[in-house]
Amino acid sequence: MTARSRLSNPLKLVPEFGPVNGALFKATGNGSVPQTTISLLQLRAGQLVGNTYLTTLHTGNLREAGESDERIMGVATWKDAPCFSDAERVALALVEAVLTPNPHGERVSDELYARAAEHYEEKALATLIIAICQVFFYIPLAVIGRPLPGVSPAQQWRD
Repeated sequence: MTARSRLSNPLKLVPEFGPVNGALFKATGNGSVPQTTISLLQLRAGQLVGNTYLTTLHTGNLREAGESDERIMGVATWKDAPCFSDAERVALALVEAVLTPNPHGERVSDELYARAAEHYEEKALATLIIAICQVFFYIPLAVIGRPLPGVSPAQQWRD
């Protein structure tokens, strides 16, 4: 592993990225979905794509928010972990469904969508979907650019 990211700072390379980055954080921070739920689903996305940077980042965010190790570690086995609410389980099921091929039909079934709609009003459901978009937006930067786990972007971007 190198001592820094493979990629220069994308905010400097593509200044147009800054407003998009800010808009995603503003949209997911609108308060309609608990930040913990967003961090849980984003941690699960990092696990599913096998990226240490994303899993370290979202684990750290959850710890800073006061989440227990039981809940953080339980994300990997959320289906049988007893520490998640039904709404959190739906969020984890959605991110997993979007990232996992379904050989038997749609990735997000009508049944899963209906379960999500039971737990989230329309704005919250749209926010949850945008939170999934947000982590997907960063997956290529994490996988291709390979930022160092546990190191802030400001400290590691090659300039």
